[in-house]
Amino acid sequence: MVNRRTFLKSAGAAGALGLAGCTSNDGSSDGTTTDTTNDSPGTGTGTTTKSGSDGTVNFILTPAESSVNVKKQYAGVIKHIEEAAGVTVNARKAANYPAVFQALKSGRADIADASPTLAVVGADKGVTDVIGICVAFGAAKYFSLLTTPADSSIGDLSDLNGETVAFADRVSTSGSLFPLYMLKQAGLDIGQAPEGEPKDFEGIWSNHDNAKKAMINRPDVAAAGTGAFATMGNVPKDQFPQRVKDIAAGFDDAGTEDPKLDLLKASQPIPRAPILARSNWSSSKRSDVEQALLDAKKEDFKRSEAEEELWFTGLEKGDASDYEPVRKVKENLGLEFGN
Repeated sequence: MVNRRTFLKSAGAAGALGLAGCTSNDGSSDGTTTDTTNDSPGTGTGTTTKSGSDGTVNFILTPAESSVNVKKQYAGVIKHIEEAAGVTVNARKAANYPAVFQALKSGRADIADASPTLAVVGADKGVTDVIGICVAFGAAKYFSLLTTPADSSIGDLSDLNGETVAFADRVSTSGSLFPLYMLKQAGLDIGQAPEGEPKDFEGIWSNHDNAKKAMINRPDVAAAGTGAFATMGNVPKDQFPQRVKDIAAGFDDAGTEDPKLDLLKASQPIPRAPILARSNWSSSKRSDVEQALLDAKKEDFKRSEAEEELWFTGLEKGDASDYEPVRKVKENLGLEFGN
């Protein structure tokens, strides 16, 4: 029997730890990581090297979208690390976020890009340290929004009792967990959600864009929970609280898109995804590598204009305490995370 309080590895498309962004299945035979023997973006061999060698850094990469070549995306960053820290970077692509965690835990990885929740879980288990928080569009934090069509009869979250609400993936931080937390705080019974079904309303899960489309196109869908990047453009500026106006990326475009939506609730700021280091990584080059990442400029994040760009453009120094908002939601929803 599966304990409702525990996400197993099979929960959701992103797996137990994949609470931000999508993942990629690159054909790895062991379901963990694949070597970049033929196309490593660094100057290293691309083969798996035992972690701990002062001259070698094993970097686990996780694609934000399955269609993206994450090795090419990170080519500029890896070149920058190698030149600034005097190391060779062996880059490997993870199959999913649980694979990232296992690689760090087992010592097969020294640094990794990861999800916000992995920063919490990794710190709790003494496996990871946060090097920095990714910055995109000038901000290291983002928001979750619950919205409804402008002509809707829904005036506040309590009006969603008995209605249908669309969400992104069940384990999406901004498209499911934070919206469910806000609904619960408003007094609605979320039942078994996110891994089961809510009691006071019907939930449907897909992705951010499809949740928005379902709300707009289906009269039976009263609201949607998404990342702000999906719906902010449809909500008039004057409906947002000051915390969103102050720091939200893309706020200048709020209210410029049709159809218009009404804002029911905006979350507290959510820290963006982290770059993590293995806690017991004892290389003499560790501080040099971490500083190189923090010092990297926007131009260091791409190798040429022709290369696919990363979704973020820099790192802001941070630690596990910055992810307390994610911890709070995780604990409030009573979630534990499996392998």
